[in-house]
Amino acid sequence: MSSPHSSTPHSSTPPSSTPHSSTVLVPLDEPPVPVAIGVGIHGPAGHVDDFQLPDLWQFHLYDYEAELTVDGVAHEIRPGSVSLVPPGTPVRYRYRGRSEHLYVHLRLGSAGESRDVPSVQHAGRQAALLEGQLRQALAAWPSTRARAVAEVWAALWRVAELAPAQGGAAPATHAAVAAAVAFVEEHLAQPLTVPEIARAAGVSHNHLTRLFRAAMGETVIGYIRMRRMTQARHLLRASTLSIPAVAASVGIPDLQAFNKACRRELGASPRAVRAADIA
Repeated sequence: MSSPHSSTPHSSTPPSSTPHSSTVLVPLDEPPVPVAIGVGIHGPAGHVDDFQLPDLWQFHLYDYEAELTVDGVAHEIRPGSVSLVPPGTPVRYRYRGRSEHLYVHLRLGSAGESRDVPSVQHAGRQAALLEGQLRQALAAWPSTRARAVAEVWAALWRVAELAPAQGGAAPATHAAVAAAVAFVEEHLAQPLTVPEIARAAGVSHNHLTRLFRAAMGETVIGYIRMRRMTQARHLLRASTLSIPAVAASVGIPDLQAFNKACRRELGASPRAVRAADIA
């Protein structure tokens, strides 16, 4: 189902963030009030959506690559990215193809201390857990609202704790890290080693390891594992490729190893991951 995105006039109520800031103040001491939970499917490549929700927060977990502009600040999103946008904030998407995300439109209370959270960040190895929480919320919505609220609240706390509060704009990604990420994305179906990736990025093995952990919050190997399983989950859900073909396309051609990786990272076997989306 598509999310109800629509362009609206700018709200006169200022959003809960500093203009042109990459962080937002998020009050989490009270449970959220979801208004809509769903799966948004957008595109095609080159399509642009401009919209804002005057009275609701937007909470999105992405399974695609695109450019997202929040209140005039541009961000590159990719599978596993998450955004949290305050009411009244103008948003623009520039898609690169079929684009699917999980979304929650919600209201937040005002009691207690607000947390300073990046408006757009990557969830890293937490992405699969976040997806599980949001899909549980979607399954419970609207028949069991208390369960949906609990799952959304827990997911919001997980997002708030992905990175320490930073204030101001996030630092630019080091060029070697960006080159390493691009190399991984291009060669995801092939065997990958850190020395090979470091050579492609033009730095030493040890230097890339330090830079990558500082920029991404995880190791190079951890990132490769996360991206392979994120792509595997996407292909199991959205394609008719056989399970062996999915395994090969994400660089884990050994079916026994692929089955173990799915159970460890996605919480279910490949067949169960595919069946869960059909059910």
